[in-house]
Amino acid sequence: MSNSFFTKDSAAPEFPMDEPALEMLPERNFRPSASLEMIRQRTKIIQGVRAFFEDRGFLEVETPILSADTVVDRYLDPMSLEEAGKRYFLQTSPEFAMKRLITAWNVPIFQICKVFRRDECGQIHNPEFTMLEFYRPGDNLNRGMELLDDFQQKILKRGPAEKITYSEAFQKFLGLDPLTAPVSEMIQIAKTHKMIIPEGFDFTENANRDDWLDFLLSERIQPQLGFEKPLILFDYPVSQAALAVARGPVAERFELYVNGIELANGYHELSNPNELRRRNAETNLLRRQDGKEELPEESRLLAAMDYGFPQCAGTAVGLDRLVMVALGADSLDKVLTFPFPIA
Repeated sequence: MSNSFFTKDSAAPEFPMDEPALEMLPERNFRPSASLEMIRQRTKIIQGVRAFFEDRGFLEVETPILSADTVVDRYLDPMSLEEAGKRYFLQTSPEFAMKRLITAWNVPIFQICKVFRRDECGQIHNPEFTMLEFYRPGDNLNRGMELLDDFQQKILKRGPAEKITYSEAFQKFLGLDPLTAPVSEMIQIAKTHKMIIPEGFDFTENANRDDWLDFLLSERIQPQLGFEKPLILFDYPVSQAALAVARGPVAERFELYVNGIELANGYHELSNPNELRRRNAETNLLRRQDGKEELPEESRLLAAMDYGFPQCAGTAVGLDRLVMVALGADSLDKVLTFPFPIA
């Protein structure tokens, strides 16, 4: 006897509907949001992702989803729980643990895992999502971008990516130099383009420059990126370095955009533990100013960096978004079985 309820080509069985009103209640809707065929295609893409890295000698790893350590980022808010009087965080990225493995083993690694970010929900956001993350020791900025480009060509099959700097993008689309322009110039551009400015934005020269740069990027530049061909944006302002190496006024950070959607974020990875400590403290100050809780500044990643973290480039890819773009879907719920809040 087959253990399948119905075969691939047969129609789904009709369920008795004696109480049709109950079917309309959210808690009664048990069906997935994605179609069976879409999930079959998703599985093929993920198989292709694994094959890409295995063919290049990468080791697939697993690291804890729950940890006492967490990435300290101004905009990423982790979910957490308490156990035996100690606080643990659901990871916003496997970055910390994977860098500990790089320090210990010094071999190229990749991981496909679930990560969690509070208050992220929408057409291209879900609080729980699948991330692909990979690191290759010895890589610098250029080799990191080359690997990402090779990857997206293999999976998306859209040809080589265009590469432009963050500054070039701002000058092309807004006529603004993001590294030197005063905040007043950014404000004037927003007004000229009749942009809806978020509540609470600071309109003085003391305003946080990155708030305005992020706003202009997300509203006026990002929606135009990666339509003719995939695009890798690189050399972000040093104030937006996160965990990337700084090089004068810029950070060796790069992002992949396709159809106006950010699919990947990569760094030539910071290896200086004292600089990471400084950035953690600075980020927590910004979090306090934003009315957010501080996050733990000390971590086992810092212990690894004190020991000696090798030169390395790493990239995080939103795998659900990648699948969505690859399959031509218009929202994440088309490629997820049970997105929030129906999970």
